[in-house]
Amino acid sequence: MTNKPLIVIPGDEPIQCKGSFHLTRLSEYGTIKLYENLPKTIDEQVERVKDATVIINSRSSVKWSKKTLVGLNKLKLIALCAIGTDAIDLDFARTNGISVANIPGKTAPIVAEHALGLMFAVAKRAYSQTASILGGYWTGLDNIYLGNKTLGIIGTGNIGSEMINLAKVLGMNVIAWTRNPTKERGDRLGVRYVDMDTLLQLSDVVSIHVALTPETFHLIGANELSRMKPGALIINVSRGSIIDQVALAKALMDGRIGGAGLDVLEEEPPNVDDPILQCENVVITPHVGDKTPEGTELLNEGVVDNVIAFLEGHPQNLVC
Repeated sequence: MTNKPLIVIPGDEPIQCKGSFHLTRLSEYGTIKLYENLPKTIDEQVERVKDATVIINSRSSVKWSKKTLVGLNKLKLIALCAIGTDAIDLDFARTNGISVANIPGKTAPIVAEHALGLMFAVAKRAYSQTASILGGYWTGLDNIYLGNKTLGIIGTGNIGSEMINLAKVLGMNVIAWTRNPTKERGDRLGVRYVDMDTLLQLSDVVSIHVALTPETFHLIGANELSRMKPGALIINVSRGSIIDQVALAKALMDGRIGGAGLDVLEEEPPNVDDPILQCENVVITPHVGDKTPEGTELLNEGVVDNVIAFLEGHPQNLVC
C-alpha cells in the first residue's frame, strides 16, 4: 500500500496495544505511532493526532470532544477498544465525516464473569469480612445464599445474555428488562421480560448491562432505588452514570440497599471524599471487567480487524 495512512494510538495507558501481535498485522496497512502515556493537555492530545487518518482509542482512555476533533482534517476513523462510545462526541463525528467503530460482544463472557464475581463478593460480604479480620476481629457476618434468588437483568445484549446463562447455572431465577422486548428473544434467552417497576420490586439482585446514552443516564436514580426490594444488591459493569451515584450512596448508608458491586463509577478515578467510598458492603474495581490477558488480546484483535476492514473499503461495526 503506497502513501500509508498514519495510525495513532494517542495514549496506551494502562498498556493494552503495545507488544500485541495484532499491531504487527496492522503495520502493512499504515504507519503506526503509539504513545505509552496519556496526553496531559488538550493541546498535547491534538498535537499527537493532527496528521492521523486513524485513531485507535486504547481502553477509551482519551476523550474526544468537539474541541479536540474540530481541527483534525485528515481523520477518517476512530476505532474504539470497547463497546461503549461515551468517550466520543458522536454528533460532531457524524456531521464531520469521521467514522467511529466499536467492538460489540467480543469480551462479553469475560465481563459477565466479572459481574458474577462482584455479585459473589458483595453477597458473601468478602470485603467487609476481610477488613474485619485484618482489623483483628473474627466475627462472621451473615451473608447471602444466591440459589433460588431472583436476578433482574437490565439490558440483554451480549453481556446481559451471558449473565443470564451464568445465573441459571447457580439456580437463580432470572427476569429481565429491555427497551424492545419480544417473545422470540425471551424464548431464545430463556428469560421472562418484565417492566422496570416489576423488575425492581421482585429482584434480590439487579445487574446492569446497558450502554450509556442520553436515555440511560441515571436510569437508576433515587426513585428507582426506593422501589427496589429492601436489602437488595445492585451490580454495575456498564457505565457509572447509568446509576445516580449520590442517590446510591445514600440508599446504601440508609440501609435501603444491601450492597453494591461496581466496576464503573461516575467519576473515574473517584475523588477521595466521594460518598460511595464511605459505604459499607461496596466492592469497587477500577473499570477492569475485561482486563484479563484473554480480554486484552480479544480487544486488540477486534480493533485491528475494524481498522483493516475500514482501510480495505468494507467497514464494519460502525456506530457512525
